[in-house]
Amino acid sequence: MLKDITIGQYFPGDSIIHRLDPRFKIIITFIYILMLFTGSNILCLTVGAVYTVMAILLSRIPFKMFVKSVRPLLPFLIITALLNLFLVDSGDTYFHWKFLKITEEGVNISVFMIIRIVLLIMGSSLLTYTTSPITLTDAIERLLSPLKKLKFPVHELAMMMSIALRFIPTLIEETDKIMSAQKARGAEIDSGSFMTRARNMISILVPLFISSFRRADELATAMECRCYNGGEGRTRLRQLKSSARDYIALAVTIIFYIAAIVVAHILK
Repeated sequence: MLKDITIGQYFPGDSIIHRLDPRFKIIITFIYILMLFTGSNILCLTVGAVYTVMAILLSRIPFKMFVKSVRPLLPFLIITALLNLFLVDSGDTYFHWKFLKITEEGVNISVFMIIRIVLLIMGSSLLTYTTSPITLTDAIERLLSPLKKLKFPVHELAMMMSIALRFIPTLIEETDKIMSAQKARGAEIDSGSFMTRARNMISILVPLFISSFRRADELATAMECRCYNGGEGRTRLRQLKSSARDYIALAVTIIFYIAAIVVAHILK
């Protein structure tokens, strides 16, 4: 299960999505999220699904990587869908047995919720899949640069977000190693009742926290040795430059967003 978590991973490539300005990719991702939450009918999600599939094909990243990003969340999606399915009590009744009742509105909300969250995860994953952490940090800092006039620590915030994304795959790998080591010592992590397994997780969480603090201390020492003093006077190896393809990608995203708004308004 841990190997299926791909949050924060970057897949190098030379596709048109990889070559987009990271500032535009952040803005496009924000518009994409708004697109998915525009309306409450299936046609609005169809617009978002078409846009998502188009972006995935252009990124040239294997579709299985996006499936892996969704797989760890499947238990939560199923539980949430079942709660909506049985707790929503409106519309025509499809099934009724004692206290269990499935209605038309419950089915619609459950299916709609699953599709929306899956599209949200797959679409937003493109941002980290096609953008390196360093480039993403520079883009966030440039977008938030107007806040510097208000003495807001823009560079520090961007750096913290970048480090957090960068260390997610590292911590996942470390957790997998600790679990394998504990199992080799005879620890029964995956067996027993829920409370028993929760207590057994202590043998994983304690060394994981110790390892995380040790890595944080090593990173801080490395940054101090390199005379890191924040964003003041800092130069960049790669300067962010926008091009025609960035504006075309933004225009296409806005067109899809307007289409979703139109469909939501017509079918309201």
